[in-house]
Amino acid sequence: MKKAILFMIISTFAFSLMNAFVKYLNHFPTFEIVFFRSLGSFILCTCYIWAKGINILGNKRRLMLLRAVIGLTSMTLFFMSLKYLPVGTSVSLRYIAPIFASFFAVVLLKEKLKAVQWLLFIIAFSGVVVLKGVDDTIDTTGLLLVLSASVFTGLVYVIIRRIGNSDRPIVVVNYFMFLGTLVGGILSITHWNTPSGADWWLLSSLGFFGFFGQLFMTKAFQIARTNLVAPLKYIEVIFTMCIGVFWFGDLYTIWSLLGILMIVAALVTNVLVGKK
Repeated sequence: MKKAILFMIISTFAFSLMNAFVKYLNHFPTFEIVFFRSLGSFILCTCYIWAKGINILGNKRRLMLLRAVIGLTSMTLFFMSLKYLPVGTSVSLRYIAPIFASFFAVVLLKEKLKAVQWLLFIIAFSGVVVLKGVDDTIDTTGLLLVLSASVFTGLVYVIIRRIGNSDRPIVVVNYFMFLGTLVGGILSITHWNTPSGADWWLLSSLGFFGFFGQLFMTKAFQIARTNLVAPLKYIEVIFTMCIGVFWFGDLYTIWSLLGILMIVAALVTNVLVGKK
């Protein structure tokens, strides 16, 4: 368990740095950021797959391609939201994706939820209401973008459930990163902003941090029980908020903190209840 905790801390810190760099690089077009984020991970994933002798095309190819399309949509919307919201707030709101995932699972997979889980989802959504309804510093455009990203992420979770164990996670991610590289590259051509100086290193690091964040998270889930490891994902919110305060000078009102606390507490409890 100690090793799993260490892996999750590394994973969440890697994702937090990636999110912070995306926020810092918001003077670049969104699809150019998507391109660099995807390219680095695509190269690393492909090298790993070839080194391990894994079938790069996988088995459930249509589902993996669908997952890539929806995942790319979610990632693009999330990156757009970082132009309008504090990075910690965006990450917190993105984490309500399990609510939408549960809704899609009920409708599409005919799964059932416990009554207490519905209550926890109401609490999490109430946190969103507190963020926007009481704290007038939250930008409406950014809020709509990140909520839309969460809806698509929730749908991604359901598709991954349908893929199941038919394909290795690294192959599923590789489809996603390949499509992100292709689409991001094409759509950024007309608005290309050539990086200079340190921006080259920051853009190139996006794929690196994204890949290793995913890798260490997967390792953590492999060596410890899911209901013990899954809540640790929300450490990313703490890391990202701290980075936002010290790097970008983000300010959080008492209402912002209350809303974020309601969201995170409800979703962590849902993980524990759902896996019990």
